[in-house]
Amino acid sequence: MSFLTRVYPFKQSKNWLRDSIAYGVIIWAILYLLQPFGFSLYQGNKCLVAAIFGLITSCCYALYGWTILKRLTRHIKPWRIWHDGCAVLGLILFIAIINFLLFSVIFDYPITVSIFLQFLYWTLIIGLIMTALSIGIEYNRSLRERMETLLSNTAEEQKDVSITIHDTNVRGNDLCIPINSLLYIEAQKNNVSVCYLKEDKPASTEIHTTLAAVIEDLKEYENIFQCHRSFVVNVNNITSAKGNSNGYQLKLGICANSIPVSRQYVPRLKSYIA
Repeated sequence: MSFLTRVYPFKQSKNWLRDSIAYGVIIWAILYLLQPFGFSLYQGNKCLVAAIFGLITSCCYALYGWTILKRLTRHIKPWRIWHDGCAVLGLILFIAIINFLLFSVIFDYPITVSIFLQFLYWTLIIGLIMTALSIGIEYNRSLRERMETLLSNTAEEQKDVSITIHDTNVRGNDLCIPINSLLYIEAQKNNVSVCYLKEDKPASTEIHTTLAAVIEDLKEYENIFQCHRSFVVNVNNITSAKGNSNGYQLKLGICANSIPVSRQYVPRLKSYIA
């Protein structure tokens, strides 16, 4: 119960027309290509009939979104998970009723409760699959937006901040750069290689020090993140993260190299964007 009463974590889509067209195409593809529910027995133009069902589904989705769901989300604050669940079930029921009436006309079936319940059963299965797919897309979109907002805000806050990476050689030269220019630091035997932006182009230099010493010097900056035993990255400059719980590959700005995130550091990486 506590889960159902949580605030729904995703923004409601405003692109009803685009989404309705996408779902209509998917319904057409399921019916025409897979031909489930005895659709293969139909002797007429299967492509046309599948397209009609897809079109009706699109219209139902758009109409329901623009009228009922839009008004509900406007007047019910906060919008909770159980609200969204009920709204989805209402949408599925609406689509099932309209498509059942269409089904009865096209295939000349009698309108009975038993046939409708069977039709509703299959509509519910497809609807749940579509809902799971939609939530997955919204989840990834939400994470991406959160990450972009977080990194943009952090970069703006630190635009005048500079960091110094100390060279432990007696005659070594310390490297002082704006923190937003730092891309990543890689451990290389007794040195570290620092990759950063210089005049908007990737540059690198070697400093005689250890990765542990660099991490200690920069520990006050939360966006300096150790993602691997040999790598530290500037989270502000992450442009993409691909992978799974076993590890990720990070792209940093215009840098051509992919930086690995080992398994033990994945939870912390997710904490930046969760």
